[in-house]
Amino acid sequence: MSRYASVLFGRLVCGSAFLGVVSLAACIGVTDKEPPSGQPSFYQSMAAAGVNLDTTAAQSMISGYRRNNGLTAVALDPALTKMAEDQARAMAARNKLDHNVGRSFDVRLRSSGFDAKFAVENIGAGYHTLAEAFSGWRDSPPHRANMLRSGATKMGIAAVYAPHSKYKVFWALVLAAPDDRKGS
Repeated sequence: MSRYASVLFGRLVCGSAFLGVVSLAACIGVTDKEPPSGQPSFYQSMAAAGVNLDTTAAQSMISGYRRNNGLTAVALDPALTKMAEDQARAMAARNKLDHNVGRSFDVRLRSSGFDAKFAVENIGAGYHTLAEAFSGWRDSPPHRANMLRSGATKMGIAAVYAPHSKYKVFWALVLAAPDDRKGS
């Protein structure tokens, strides 16, 4: 091959490669536009004042995980949500990760107004996002067992910001089944 043919061939190959990359970029949607602003709420940091947990996203995430494991979804319950909020606030106020930081779980459940056949609780600290808290619970055998408790149909969840704590965010999740025999 002559030097001229070699240079021409090289330009054709490079030109074809460039067109291929441009075509590929167009096919996969690569553009010069900015990506959408905002992010899914489960990636929103709770480690800031005035940020509220998206409890609907949490319910959807936990319900999806349960369905993927052959279980029923759970619905948000106001009494269990208040119970979770109170627990997360108590831990944040005392800067202590503990199920019994204020009162025992059984006492808190009885005083919540929720008549439970059974209830379980996950707590956590130091997770800044719902995704992190969920992953931490999912990767811990006892916490995973709570999230996958058969028969649970209700839940409450809360995250409380604690700016002076090394943890920054305290979490509480309560899953339960109502006792249908009570009140009948």
